[in-house]
Amino acid sequence: MRAVIQRAEDVRVKVLKEGVLESRGEFSAGLVVLVGFEKEDGEEDMDYLLRKIPAMRIFNDEDGKMNLSVEDIRGGIAVVSQFTLYACTKKGNRPSFIRACEPNKAKALYDEFVMLIRTKVDKVVTGEFGAYMKIDFVNEGPVTIIIDSKNREF
Repeated sequence: MRAVIQRAEDVRVKVLKEGVLESRGEFSAGLVVLVGFEKEDGEEDMDYLLRKIPAMRIFNDEDGKMNLSVEDIRGGIAVVSQFTLYACTKKGNRPSFIRACEPNKAKALYDEFVMLIRTKVDKVVTGEFGAYMKIDFVNEGPVTIIIDSKNREF
């Protein structure tokens, strides 16, 4: 599993439905989490990200130091499925997605991830798996963190 985590404010998630962008929710401060799944991902990978993301101390405390988590600030999390996180750009200019998880398994993993993240954070906004979406937000800081459950040195 791979996640790109961005400290964000003014977050809005919209999904295209029958030619119209429908709001899926919004919040003023928190995280935007783009999450992708590869073929070999399972429970251990999900557990790792579920432990790390809500507890990651990337919000400023009263001294301006990154010491607070999204849980500490009572912020929201926008979770958006993003298979393109597994783009392989080794050959040519058109990315290959051969490492990305097949859609049915990826959707099941995504749905489970969203369900479990809701047990850790009060405000969770999601996109829709496989849909065209627009995610509006300000990357505050900017702070962007990449976590890969298979390469835990990131």
